[in-house]
Amino acid sequence: MKTASASDITAASRGDHSTRERILMLLKTGGRLNAGSLSSELGLTEMAIRRHMYALESEGSVNIVSVRQAMGRPLHVYELTAEADELFPKNYHMLALDLLGELADDPDTAALIDRMFDGRKNKLLERYEPRMAGKSLEQKVSELAAIQNAGGYMAEVEPQSDGSYMLYEYNCPIAQVAGKYLQACKCELSLFKSLLDVPVERTECLAKGGGKCSYHIG
Repeated sequence: MKTASASDITAASRGDHSTRERILMLLKTGGRLNAGSLSSELGLTEMAIRRHMYALESEGSVNIVSVRQAMGRPLHVYELTAEADELFPKNYHMLALDLLGELADDPDTAALIDRMFDGRKNKLLERYEPRMAGKSLEQKVSELAAIQNAGGYMAEVEPQSDGSYMLYEYNCPIAQVAGKYLQACKCELSLFKSLLDVPVERTECLAKGGGKCSYHIG
């Protein structure tokens, strides 16, 4: 019996990924679909469709729903989960830039931009401050990294020999906004100082052309 090569396995994996992307697109454009409908659209057997659907369900992208019929057994159909919506293109940053641009272009409202970012910082502080209560600095920094990771910042902590810490963020989910409105970066630095209650210095910034955002803490 021939053993599958690494290239065969890689090709099969790519094929599965491509098929699942097509399934997600069909569910996005067509709403709820059953295995028979997907089978016809994709030219696959219903068994193959079900294999893909179980994988998508385990990833949290698809729900399997039983729909009652007038006669016979319930029909099993597939639908996208709320989480799956994040897999499709978004253009939030353009909306944010357009709205901020409207404020910046009007001399009577330009000052509101600073107030908006300060307000956002205060809301985040109110939300996250309870998570810092009673914690040591090490625990606070770890908690801050968890908060930032939940927001998509790909944060990492590196303890220093002098007892301080470096916090690195390798991704900025609001990079397009921060690149034009540095108030966003100022807001983040101020938030970190308030949450950690120790000196925090930004030593590198993605929005200013750095490879990552780096913060020296303590």
